[in-house]
Formats: sequence, C-alpha cells, structure tokens
Amino acid sequence: MGKKRIVKQKGRTMDKNLKSRSLSRVPKKKLAKAILHVQSTYNNTKALVTDLDGNAVMFSSSGALGFKGAKKGTPFAAAKVGEVLGEKAALIGIKEVDVIVKGVGSGRESAVRGFVSHGIDIVRIQDKTPVPFNGPRPPKARRV
Repeated sequence: MGKKRIVKQKGRTMDKNLKSRSLSRVPKKKLAKAILHVQSTYNNTKALVTDLDGNAVMFSSSGALGFKGAKKGTPFAAAKVGEVLGEKAALIGIKEVDVIVKGVGSGRESAVRGFVSHGIDIVRIQDKTPVPFNGPRPPKARRV
C-alpha cells in the first residue's frame, strides 16, 4: 500500500506577475465616462471597458490573470478581474460607467462589485443575456 501522498494545490490565488503586467498596459487616453461590458460564462469571465462610442479601451479576463481550469468561472476570479479593471479605470480618470452584463455564469455580479470597489459610480446596469424565443428543435419521433 505505501504512504499516502498529499499534494498541496494552489487554490484561489492569482499570479502576481500577470496582474502587474496587466496593470502596466494602461492607456494614455483620459476618459470621464465609459461603458463596462461583463461577459460571464460557466467557464470564464471577461470584462471590457469601452468609451461611449464603443471603442475598446482596456480588457481583462480571469484566464489572463492566471486562473486555470474550473477556477476561471468562479465568483472570486471574476471579482479579481473587476478589481484589476477598476484600478486601471481609476488611473485614466473614469468617474462613472454604464454596465452591460451578458451571460449566465456565476461571476456576473462579483465582477461589477470588484470594479466599483475603486470609487467609480454606476449610472445604470443593463442585462443583455441572449434568450432563445423557441429553443432548439425537438428530436424526431422514435420509430419502433
């Protein structure tokens, strides 16, 4: 039988180097108002800050911060994504945002909470999750 081997896993942490690299790429453009797009799936959470015309200013995702596998879809990873983007947004002078949330993942709300923790006001929150009208076509009837 032998001894049981205990493997310690790195859990619920993000790579510090990837966070600092993400913060080093802050745009030089100054904005007062922006739009925060949050896409949350079961496997990942992505967040994008755009100007009012829809041009991308900065982006982050839980995979870009060093989370791997099933941990990418957790609310903790989504909160870290929001915090990193909130930090970047505060550096370029964003004071208020409109939030557009898309998807059904568990990181929808926590990404927005992480973003707001840096003193940025939310003007409105809009949910643009696609909902099918009729769903997929049902299977054919069985012939026995």
